[in-house]
Amino acid sequence: MVKLARILIIIVIVWIVADFFGIKPTRFFQPRVGMRPVTQPVGDLGADERANIEVFERASPSVTYITNKRFQRDYFSFNVMEIPQGTGSGFLWDNKGHVVTNFHVIYEADEIEVTLMNGKSYDATVVGADPDHDLAVLQINPKDLNISPLMIGNSSDLLVGQKVLAIGNPFGLDSTLTTGIISALGRTIQSMTKRYIHDVVQTDAAINPGNSGGPLLDSFGRLIGVNTAIISPSGTYSGVGFAVPVDTVNRVVTKLINYGKVGRPGLGVSLIPEHIMSRIGIEGVGILEVFKGGSAEEAGLREVKRLPNGRIEMGDIIIEVDGSKVRKSTDLVRILDKHEVGDEVDIVIIRNNVKKSVRIAIQSVN
Repeated sequence: MVKLARILIIIVIVWIVADFFGIKPTRFFQPRVGMRPVTQPVGDLGADERANIEVFERASPSVTYITNKRFQRDYFSFNVMEIPQGTGSGFLWDNKGHVVTNFHVIYEADEIEVTLMNGKSYDATVVGADPDHDLAVLQINPKDLNISPLMIGNSSDLLVGQKVLAIGNPFGLDSTLTTGIISALGRTIQSMTKRYIHDVVQTDAAINPGNSGGPLLDSFGRLIGVNTAIISPSGTYSGVGFAVPVDTVNRVVTKLINYGKVGRPGLGVSLIPEHIMSRIGIEGVGILEVFKGGSAEEAGLREVKRLPNGRIEMGDIIIEVDGSKVRKSTDLVRILDKHEVGDEVDIVIIRNNVKKSVRIAIQSVN
């Protein structure tokens, strides 16, 4: 009887100690359970899901991860160190090793590293940059790339509501796919140079820091824009992202590869500030000065003049270019931006309250 009591006391003590250390003795007496069986899908993936997967598998190998590095001297040892100052995305433009990204992704870089989805990294050189459109072209060694560049779409047939896919490296997380729709077309945003980028595509596909420079694709996997900016008080995704339209990208990138720069199209004039035109109640773009030797001088356009009696004589006022109305300077910039330097355009001006048509060649303005 005493022996049985001792055994019971020992069991109680062991039980209390086990409970103190979080060990449940009752578990030793419970039947073991196995892993839950996998529930088999009733059918195949949906058509939309399969389409997303196909586009991602086809396009993602050409999307790149870009690291912007700067050299910095240590204050104590005076050794020069390589400091990453930012990251972004890009994509292969052709089979010659050209990579397209945003200008702000590589801004002030001393060294640029491009990493592909397969893990290979390359030192890149800058072929050319166009800060006005926030675009840049890099070059990496094309040897053994064996990656197909993205297909190119066009901006003219895009529709609000159509599906889009964005691939990039938000927050350094490579090969990220987000989907959404085109929320609006014809938006205007400012570049780093404060110049306006026109006909921008607005999307609700999630675009976050690190997505900049990555491709915006349609449901066929064609490039329709380069992701460039978001509107967000916090700097992260808020449902409003912007992409430079592919027609602009195609035109600018071709010039950067061929010439290393993009000549800004202009007419060889300076313009009267918009607030002055608004104050005097005139709609259109007033010519303040005609530059010597420029297209405007050759076409006979007139600038503002101060008469001997001190009065100001208004110069020509541009109200139309190639059939499109010009109400303010941004209208003129948008129209000229669609043309190449050397193209000739028909403009309508008002001179001494009389309309007059003039043909003028577009010149490069730097």
